[in-house]
Amino acid sequence: MKNTTQGFTLIELLIVIAIIGILAAVLIPNLLGARKRAYDTAALACARAIAGAAEAQQIDNGAGGGYTNLNRAAVVAFDAKSCTAFPDGTPAVGTSAMKITVPAGGASYQGQVSHANGTKVITVTQDGIQ
Repeated sequence: MKNTTQGFTLIELLIVIAIIGILAAVLIPNLLGARKRAYDTAALACARAIAGAAEAQQIDNGAGGGYTNLNRAAVVAFDAKSCTAFPDGTPAVGTSAMKITVPAGGASYQGQVSHANGTKVITVTQDGIQ
């Protein structure tokens, strides 16, 4: 009588499980780091949008082209979730917002942008983004 039982041996199964374990150990930390980098990139994009809006305030309200010549204070406010500017410059009640105040006649402004799940804090000034 012929024995036709087919299947995997215990050694073959242990080797496959070991390979899957090694791949998981290598890939999981890299994937977690990718999420943090994505959050930091989102914060940087928002910081650029805020810097652009602050520059627009300076152009619209500046008398001589500089921040020291602003004729009124301007608040640049953004929705912290979508990073979109509020139409009238003030956030709605109950909305989380990031904002930078560009002072009237002030020499400079500074604000900080970060994502709640990210690792970096980005500083926005009249000299650029750091």
